[in-house]
Amino acid sequence: MGALDFLSDFCTISTPRKKRKPMQTVEIKVKMDCDGCERRVKSVVSSMKGVKSVEVNRKQSRVTVRGHVEPNKVLQRVKSTRKKAELWPYIPYNLVAYPYVAQAYDKKAPAGYVKNVAQALPSPTAPGERFVTLFSDENPNACSIM
Repeated sequence: MGALDFLSDFCTISTPRKKRKPMQTVEIKVKMDCDGCERRVKSVVSSMKGVKSVEVNRKQSRVTVRGHVEPNKVLQRVKSTRKKAELWPYIPYNLVAYPYVAQAYDKKAPAGYVKNVAQALPSPTAPGERFVTLFSDENPNACSIM
């Protein structure tokens, strides 16, 4: 059986399978003014290969694409409509330790969102921060004060 298995493996023609891109959710910030802009962006993105669903929220200027796609290709496709577009720069404010620090807080962000910055931490010498760390469980000298 060993020789026959070897010959059958040797004689079979197999085409290499392409790896499928992982299922992703891509969020893009797009400036849209009217229903026509919304339809144009939705139709351009939904015609891409691998796209499963497209959600457009004009009030937040947000397009959410789900499917087997690459974020940069989706962004380039949206930019081909001559709309100003960028990857979604915001995250929910409850995922950030200090959401109202100058680098993270953005007045233009939708309600409940702040900028996605590398963990924005306040200055350790800030007056409010000194009192918080004074009674922290991570401070080894906290018990000496109480």
